[in-house]
Amino acid sequence: MMGHSATWRQLLTLLRPFGRRILLALLLSTLTIGSSVALMMTSAWLISTAALQLGIVSLGVAPTGVRLFGISRAVFRYLERLVSHDVTFRLLARLRVWFYERIEPLSPAQFQGFTSGDLMARVVTDVEELQNLYIRVVAPPIVALVVTLGIGLVFSLLDPLVALVAVAFMVTAGTLLPYLTWWIGSRIGRHRVAVRATLNSQLVDAIQGLPDSLAYGDASNQLSVLEATNTSLSQRERQEARLESLHTGLSVLLLNLAMFSVLVTAIGRIEGVFLATVAMGVVAAFEAITPLALAAQHLDKELTAANRVFELIDNVPIIEEPAAPMTEPIVDYHLSIKNLAFRYDENEPLIYSDFSLDLPHGNRVAVIGESGSGKSSLVNILLRFWDYDTGHIAIGAAGLKALPHEEVRRTFGVMTQRVHLFNTTIRENIRIANKQASDEAIIASAQLAQVHDFIMSLPDGYDTYVGENGVALSGGERQRIALSRILLKDAPIWILDEMTANLDPLTANDVMKAVMQAAEGRTIILMTHHLAFLEKFQFDQIITL
Repeated sequence: MMGHSATWRQLLTLLRPFGRRILLALLLSTLTIGSSVALMMTSAWLISTAALQLGIVSLGVAPTGVRLFGISRAVFRYLERLVSHDVTFRLLARLRVWFYERIEPLSPAQFQGFTSGDLMARVVTDVEELQNLYIRVVAPPIVALVVTLGIGLVFSLLDPLVALVAVAFMVTAGTLLPYLTWWIGSRIGRHRVAVRATLNSQLVDAIQGLPDSLAYGDASNQLSVLEATNTSLSQRERQEARLESLHTGLSVLLLNLAMFSVLVTAIGRIEGVFLATVAMGVVAAFEAITPLALAAQHLDKELTAANRVFELIDNVPIIEEPAAPMTEPIVDYHLSIKNLAFRYDENEPLIYSDFSLDLPHGNRVAVIGESGSGKSSLVNILLRFWDYDTGHIAIGAAGLKALPHEEVRRTFGVMTQRVHLFNTTIRENIRIANKQASDEAIIASAQLAQVHDFIMSLPDGYDTYVGENGVALSGGERQRIALSRILLKDAPIWILDEMTANLDPLTANDVMKAVMQAAEGRTIILMTHHLAFLEKFQFDQIITL
């Protein structure tokens, strides 16, 4: 967990591209409050002068000033909201893109310490929390400082002591009250972010595991855990609400004390017509001071959310791009593995020791073994998700470590037992393999995967939404859509990792038959523990782990 100063530097770096917009928003915010102060002071002077009945000429341009400041305040407020929210939404968009750009090169190995729910909370909730960074944390202190200096300057023209009293109350309210709010609310804010992240994580994990929870009668236990976390979050939110009520009450108290003190100090020191003017000026100027307590309350929430985000994205990729990547296109997809040694951790035993495999392009190899024997580890190695200790892997004349990661991903098409389908249409779920693919190419790949007829039997055809993780489809249908994906990708080497493990025997046989027919002319690496496939389909090599 990085320190607060380092976190602030990184957060302010994100704001730097919007420097001009931020300055404009700060100027408009200052002009808004300045117009409000001028409106109140001019109106007070106008009413006080009119009460003396010295004639219309004595009022001068004050009536015009009231109209001017009244209109300008509304205009400046509208423009300030427009610009500040534009900055906020631009910052939020930049944060999300920047977050994805930073985590995309990371190896899956670096996400092992995070559950899917925790990752979702960081990607969505914590990033969204940072949208308050500018409006509620950065801008209020700057505007308050400018307004306080402005009040001190204007009031000093009437009387230096009156100005000193006004500025003293504004400084006290702008420092002591926010510090008190921060001191009381820092732990509440940090706990609220942490508990909310925990609840989001638990919700995602509970929903994803709902079928298993129901099957094993654990749904009531899961519900109890969610209710306990939700109760804890509700308590934190009630504490925050009470704290907000406290600093609102104290702000009103300090405002009235400031107005009263300025008024008492001004009596006998300035002309009577200006007494209401300075009193109402202080009231209007406190519009810049009041948000500071709220800024202090949000400070720790922003820093906690930022630290959770930076904890993930500050990781350095453990599988880096080659220093001198091979730029020539691969023409020979002969896969060669020589004397491979691999382990997940230096303190763990070797998964592979002196493992070799020679696979000419177009050949088929079956790698069989029980769960935990290392079949999926080979997939992770070939896709460069994990680095191997010793040995050499080559595709044609190119060493695997010399290939850019994108080239490695293009070379291999992968089907696993767990197919992830996004909550969008079938068309877009297939198109993810090739974003430039035409509708005709998508249909052709679906026909080769023998899923086209099923898709066309649906009311919306290829525009049918499949639900979260393809919940609207059966396991066999999800696997055939996955087959459509790698057909659309047109990768020369296919890795089939236990892709039928969750299917019933009849569906598994149908899917396997469709895959082997569609894979004609490609290299096939089948990872399985089902020996029946070896009898039904022809393989050039069979390796037992």
